Amino acid sequence: QVQLVESGGGLVQAGGSLRLSCAASGRTFSGYSMGWFRQAPGKEREFVAAISWSRGSTAYADSVKGRFTISRDNAKTTMYLQMNSLKPEDTAVYYCAADRYPRVVVTTTPDEYDYWGQGTQVTVSS
Repeated sequence: QVQLVESGGGLVQAGGSLRLSCAASGRTFSGYSMGWFRQAPGKEREFVAAISWSRGSTAYADSVKGRFTISRDNAKTTMYLQMNSLKPEDTAVYYCAADRYPRVVVTTTPDEYDYWGQGTQVTVSS
């Protein structure tokens, strides 16, 4: 079992920045791809970004490309999401997730992730 804990959310004005962290603990983290998803009120959970264990594969939703950057520190078993130029439409609960299947190319499908954190709220004011 892998436990995931997100942090770094908060309230920020449009155009501002936040950095989210996802700390993993429990059984081995080795080989797992990781992803960020978000869910706004009344909407379905949507893919934001993902990164493979080796960092050789990354993926971003079109809506965040050029503004968000995903990274990970495997030694610290922590993943990050640097969010710049934030917009009100980025407001959501952000979740980190772990995919234990050894993929070469990351998946963007929520159902293919095995472990989930509790989420951290990001609110962007206009």
